[in-house]
Amino acid sequence: MLISTRGRYAIRVLIDIAEQASNDFIRLKDITERQEISLKYVENIMTLLSKNGLIEGVHGKGGGYRLTRDPSEYKIADILKVTEESLSPVACLECGAQPCKRLAECRTLPMWRELNDMVNNFFNKITLADLVRKDDNVSYLNSML
Repeated sequence: MLISTRGRYAIRVLIDIAEQASNDFIRLKDITERQEISLKYVENIMTLLSKNGLIEGVHGKGGGYRLTRDPSEYKIADILKVTEESLSPVACLECGAQPCKRLAECRTLPMWRELNDMVNNFFNKITLADLVRKDDNVSYLNSML
């Protein structure tokens, strides 16, 4: 499992929006400047996030993006599920995968299932609000390990 730049940048962008602590729409140009990410790349991410209901956007003067709910309601797992094709460590555990021919005698499947559960459980415990906490962010995340 490798988290792509799209997944990492999506989390950074959502943290940036959450940090503004405003119900106003945040200009995309401001986000990209603060995050030092290409405008074109972030536009693609915003389209994906918007289509999946994680943000809402308004075009034109006074436009921009804002969260659709409180940062505490955004699980990192949900963000990554939108941006990544899969978080599964092996193909046979991916959503919709065809059953493996070796399923009955696979000695490694329990190990892969446990890793898959650990990854999903870990990302389900962390919310956007957790990552916005600047003061105790590192100690909070370290306590989860």
